[in-house]
Amino acid sequence: MRYPRFMIAAPASGSGKTLITCGILQALVNRKWKPASFKCGPDYIDPLFHTKVIGTPSRNLDTFFTPAQTVRYLFGRQAAQADVSVMEGVMGFYDGVGGVTARASSWELADVTDTPVILVVNAKGMSLSAVPLIQGFLEFCPQGERAAGTEHNSHIRGVILNQISPAVYPGLKETIEAALPVRVFGYVPRVEDCVIESRHLGLVTPDEIAGLRDKLNKLAEVLEKTLDLDAILQMAGEAPDLGCAMSDDIRTIVEKSLREKLRIAVARDEAFCFYYEDNLELLQTLGAELVFFSPLHDKELPSNVQGLLLGGGYPELYAGQLSANASMLASLRRAIRAGLPYLAECGGFLYLHDTMEDMQGKIWPMAGIIHGHVHRTNRLTSFGYVTLTANRPQIFGETGCSIRAHEFHYFDSSENGDAFHAQKPGSSRSWDCMVAGDAFAAGFPHLYYYSNPEFAARFLRQCRLTASQTPVSSGEKQ
Repeated sequence: MRYPRFMIAAPASGSGKTLITCGILQALVNRKWKPASFKCGPDYIDPLFHTKVIGTPSRNLDTFFTPAQTVRYLFGRQAAQADVSVMEGVMGFYDGVGGVTARASSWELADVTDTPVILVVNAKGMSLSAVPLIQGFLEFCPQGERAAGTEHNSHIRGVILNQISPAVYPGLKETIEAALPVRVFGYVPRVEDCVIESRHLGLVTPDEIAGLRDKLNKLAEVLEKTLDLDAILQMAGEAPDLGCAMSDDIRTIVEKSLREKLRIAVARDEAFCFYYEDNLELLQTLGAELVFFSPLHDKELPSNVQGLLLGGGYPELYAGQLSANASMLASLRRAIRAGLPYLAECGGFLYLHDTMEDMQGKIWPMAGIIHGHVHRTNRLTSFGYVTLTANRPQIFGETGCSIRAHEFHYFDSSENGDAFHAQKPGSSRSWDCMVAGDAFAAGFPHLYYYSNPEFAARFLRQCRLTASQTPVSSGEKQ
């Protein structure tokens, strides 16, 4: 099928990909187009910004988590509902797993989906030097990626020059287009009041930025003047046809799943906002009705639920409020002690501990399900992709079952568990992690369900089994 699409990528992080992607998405929305958006790699915050702009969930596409066919399937499922699809790259265009391979890079995603790429070049402090920089990205071929007798395809079809003055732009555009087989689609001047702030885990979330909608509209107005959006859309429409069929293994799991609805409580608020939308949608496809609640603001868990998801986020920023919501903590303890199956990732894992240190070093009582203490460190802990392999039977399956995941956190626990063994790709580094049993799993890794959909199916089967044996109405006192 034909899916109009393009990717915004860059030579390095900090080049302006997210801001320019959001500005283009806002301009498309203002034009009454219906865009779909995607983020390359295991990122939660950039998709939140995309979602804020287009009003529908942004998705992640990741060639480490899933094989090429599944990547194309997940892309096509959303792209089919849109006028045009916009992908935002990750880090530098060729940067992938381990730092010296292009595996799971923006380039690999563009290659797997045959997507035309626009390279955002931060031209602040340079002029003619931009030409060899772009030339290098056009001609470079990652080691081992070129098949015998074939030519490397960078997929780069155009360039946007960021942070460049209007006076310098025309001459540099002419020089680039005369020297290289790319089109310069425009430039972006410095827009002071459209900068997105950062914190210890990256960008702040959209809801924390005052006047975000006004900032995005202002940026969209600028881009309408400085970018050739019509030419970009024309390029997107010329993207090759793409086959996006569901793989047989996923189809088998879906067809085998029981379709009676299970109510699964999902924590979602300012403190817990990191979820892969495709994870949630897979649970729904397998028979789950997701019931969202707020550990910050609600007094107790939703009633009549058969399972619980506690996702990642920023609980360390709201530790005092979470600790003060005693009725929610009591409701959570009653439900879990009565047998409610649960999955908790990163921030949700922290929330379940006896105590947690906040950003100011103050210690707060938490749920008391995991008997340990959470403390802040001065560096990223166990950062990056991992493959998790079960050390023993637990909720997800037997010893040896595996799933892919990602870690990104500055906090650590005195009780990290040893139910799984985490192995970093392309590295000898590994460690044990996660606490898990027949009805629960919790730890720092953020799981990507489509890397092994059977994990999601097993979680729901456990929820059905537990509900049939000891029905739990988690919002009521036990």
